Amino acid sequence: MKAPAVYILASERNGTLYIGVTSDLIQRIWQHREGGGEGFTQQYAVKTLVWYEQHETMESAITREKALKKWNREWKLRLIEERNPDWDDLWFEITGQIQKIRHSREGGNPAQHHVQSTQAKASAAQGEQTGFPPEARGNDGYPGSSQ
Repeated sequence: MKAPAVYILASERNGTLYIGVTSDLIQRIWQHREGGGEGFTQQYAVKTLVWYEQHETMESAITREKALKKWNREWKLRLIEERNPDWDDLWFEITGQIQKIRHSREGGNPAQHHVQSTQAKASAAQGEQTGFPPEARGNDGYPGSSQ
């Protein structure tokens, strides 16, 4: 997955969160999982990929990362739970080891495998359905975004 991406890692459900940006999502998440470096993610055991979003350019990914870091915690939790209500580790999805089964509550057939879209444009389609107050939403329906 060599494409600019923004991602959120968690220590556990509703636990410590880390927001990052990378040009190679698989490599970067592997580094977090293996404990490479002495930083925040290693100190707080933040290793579970719970949300990510791919971007066309690194500039747009960095802009999105900076906006997400300014969000309040409630908005971040809501963003994660819109796409990943069970807080599954998405590592297996991005590496192609398994495909996420869509639950019937997500509008899918539980018997069919479906990898959900992760592009920023999918987020934009959420628009009014995000639940964020209008004054907090950017052009894509999420707080702090101007894209």
